[in-house]
Amino acid sequence: MSYSPDRKSGSPTKSQVLKRPRPLSLPDQALKYVIMKMQLQSHHHYSSLSPSTASPSPHSEPDLSSGFNSLTLDPPGPDSTSLLSDELLLSIFAKLPISQYLPNSLVCKRWLYLHGRLVQSVKVFDWGFLDSGRVFARFPNLTEFDIVHACIRSPRNSGILVTRKALTVHIDSLFSPNGFIEESDVLKNSVVDDGLRLIASSYPNLRRIAVIGASENGLLRIAEDCQTLQELELHCCGDLALKGIRACRNLQIVKLIACVDGFYKAVISDIGLTILAQGCRRLVKLELCGCEGSYDGIKAIGQCCQMLEELTLNDHRMDGGWLASLPFCGNLKTLTLQSCKDIDSSPGPDEHLGFCPTIEELHLRRCQVRDKHGVRALFLVCEAVRDIVLQDCWGLEDEVFAFASICRRVKLISLQGCSLLTTGGLESVLLCWKELQRLRVVSCNNITDSETTPALATLFSVLKELTWRPNTRSLLSSSLAGTGVGLKGGRFFKSLKP
Repeated sequence: MSYSPDRKSGSPTKSQVLKRPRPLSLPDQALKYVIMKMQLQSHHHYSSLSPSTASPSPHSEPDLSSGFNSLTLDPPGPDSTSLLSDELLLSIFAKLPISQYLPNSLVCKRWLYLHGRLVQSVKVFDWGFLDSGRVFARFPNLTEFDIVHACIRSPRNSGILVTRKALTVHIDSLFSPNGFIEESDVLKNSVVDDGLRLIASSYPNLRRIAVIGASENGLLRIAEDCQTLQELELHCCGDLALKGIRACRNLQIVKLIACVDGFYKAVISDIGLTILAQGCRRLVKLELCGCEGSYDGIKAIGQCCQMLEELTLNDHRMDGGWLASLPFCGNLKTLTLQSCKDIDSSPGPDEHLGFCPTIEELHLRRCQVRDKHGVRALFLVCEAVRDIVLQDCWGLEDEVFAFASICRRVKLISLQGCSLLTTGGLESVLLCWKELQRLRVVSCNNITDSETTPALATLFSVLKELTWRPNTRSLLSSSLAGTGVGLKGGRFFKSLKP
């Protein structure tokens, strides 16, 4: 039932008579002009067919209603791609660059569906997208799934972005003494496990998954249903949670992030490392972030995972003496230490250390190397190393770097951000390496060109690769050579003299 005001019958009032018509606005004038042109064209067309049709007066106003009635839209053209099968279109789309996937998915609903079948890797930020099942209908053929950010409640519209190790989250401006993430900000284990069950039932061919806060039950479901799983990334997990991945017989790459300062705290000790070693015997690459442990845990990994080639320790909390367990990794080729506060607090006597015969690369990034005993023990264990990369290491003085001369088979040395190392300390070690072929020195401010000796210059001449940018001052002076810039009383000031 609608309401309308009563209208009084009778003659119009004076205000109604004197009221002027509203002038046409710019859009109305444009619409009026378009309709008039359409009417004139239509009249010209029909007048050519029937000369007896009378033409309207040029001064007469057009009829707007007739203009709208005569306005018709042309039917859309035929869709040529409708004749092609989905398999043929998929083969065509697969040959396009990945950057074209998203624009192509906006063409029509069919292309959107086909685009979802091409996507194999997804990083989910909204848990509702997973819990509602929309992600499974949108992307039916996923092989890589990352739900770490979806498991953390964070303000998505915040302009504050914090990155710590492998985790990047949005935070608000409120400060909490417990860190950037409260315990309540992470989804409960039962909720995460339910999501893992949905993923396991929808993607049996899953090859990689990244998750935070999962328990043994959820990981066990993934291990049982996804037999082809090869890569696993676990955040904020403890020792007992690792029981769930014992059934992952084909795991080759594992990344365990137990504790991240300011975000979350979990404990992975020798118990968890032993469980991992006994269950995943085909590991090729292992990365431990914020994990505790000791000699026993690394020894179990070396004895059980005989195919392990790469081991990375990020901010490790290992007990003293863990370096002596590295020789049990009989196939280890690359050892990486990142953001470690110390190398080994108590390495023990040299005769108990041993060495890794297959080691090829040693990387130290953002580590504190002030402990001379730990650094010396590291080079003793990695005596057979061929490539050494030292980047932004604190406390790398000449005396500490001299321990690198223990390694006699070095072919590549890369130094970046080692500001305490001098030219003399570098030369004393380089001349000991008879097989050296590649040298990179970048941003080492205490190494200068003026202190380069003839012996060091001769070594540079026989190298296959040389990158020499020890400090920004030498780089700037070499780039400005011959320009007169930087000299006292340069060209610019001389031209201003009267």
